[in-house]
Amino acid sequence: MVVGTIVGASIFVQPSEITGQVPTIAGVFAVWLISGALTLIGALVCAELASTFTETGGVYVYLREAYSPAAGFLWGWAMFWSMHSGIIAAIAVVFARYTAYFLPLGDSGTRTVAIAAILILSAVNYIGVRSGTVLQSLFTLGKLLAIVLIIGFGFALGTRLPEHFVVDDLTPSTFTFSDLLTALVAGLFAFGGWHMVTYSSEETVNPRRTIPTALLLGTIIVTLCYVAMNAVYMYVLPLSTVASSTRVAADAADVLIGFGGGAAMSAIVMFSTFGALSGIVLAGPRVYYSMARDRLLFSWVADVHPKFRTPHRAILLQAVWSSVLVATGTFRVLFTRVIYTEWIFFGVMAIGLFLLRRRTDISRRFSAWGYPVLPVVFIISSFAIVLNQIVSNTAESVVGLSFVLIGLPIYYLWARSRYVRRYRP
Repeated sequence: MVVGTIVGASIFVQPSEITGQVPTIAGVFAVWLISGALTLIGALVCAELASTFTETGGVYVYLREAYSPAAGFLWGWAMFWSMHSGIIAAIAVVFARYTAYFLPLGDSGTRTVAIAAILILSAVNYIGVRSGTVLQSLFTLGKLLAIVLIIGFGFALGTRLPEHFVVDDLTPSTFTFSDLLTALVAGLFAFGGWHMVTYSSEETVNPRRTIPTALLLGTIIVTLCYVAMNAVYMYVLPLSTVASSTRVAADAADVLIGFGGGAAMSAIVMFSTFGALSGIVLAGPRVYYSMARDRLLFSWVADVHPKFRTPHRAILLQAVWSSVLVATGTFRVLFTRVIYTEWIFFGVMAIGLFLLRRRTDISRRFSAWGYPVLPVVFIISSFAIVLNQIVSNTAESVVGLSFVLIGLPIYYLWARSRYVRRYRP
């Protein structure tokens, strides 16, 4: 789930965003390595929290336990209306657009294919977590094999080219610290989803050991894959081409194998995005289920199917709203305005690690490596990224933050009318 959820479409398109911001070979590698390192530190924080709290819900549970139900509610609020449902809609649309490479789909056809993908994967997860994870495992193995083949063929066939790692006159040689932070946002977006494995703790065998192990191994595997993929791109394409390309993986394939390379890469992107979508669809409803169990949502959202043992109503709720976002196209506005706020929550979650370590009524199976230095680095980096986003795009940032904060008065109105239960391990 960790590898399969992270590796979606971003590694096939996001390198251009990063190279455009930090147009040097050393700068590009630095951004991918820093992004991987920050993700690994975040995974270490999450691993300790996952070994402490084995309740379904992941980040929602950690924020609730470290601060209050209100903090957890804000995470779930932003998740459902934008962050999680928005990314489901966005990845489904990417899948559909690459499907249009092979089929004559118009705008309505693209949206229909995207909605169909959401509904199919929701149905798979509806009938059982085992069927969902089996599908996820198959797609993950397939996409890792594809990445290994791309890397192998890239370096093998690329030897026929006259030059490698070319920095031509069209490529600027300098960038600012703000450019670096903006590039890091793009890099961290490509690593997005690493925390989602914690959402299904109660359905995981031995979660105190399994989830920390999965988080650490998964983020390391993805970092190695991402650095190697970018090395291939820059090995066969000039840096200016990498920076300007809208489909860098397909362009690299065209250079290596000629006509048909783009079609082959489009098929790989379809396969990869469908696998990533499978993991994201599986993860989200577990948070809404946990919130409903805490009486922060309607109680019927927490219903478990008598036969399939899945949070079937939460799955349906997510499928419907994500499909609405695709059908209306509103996911673009919501997603771009709110996605960076995820890192506010991650920074707050890392601060919560310090608070939770002072509690004597809980025990943990795993301790975050490098504590307290690495969590502090993660906290500072998270807020630096958010601050840079606010400064560079103030209007959109204010709208996004306002959208999240609207959840606070709604929470207090809800809490006044209902008894909000606080679970303890």
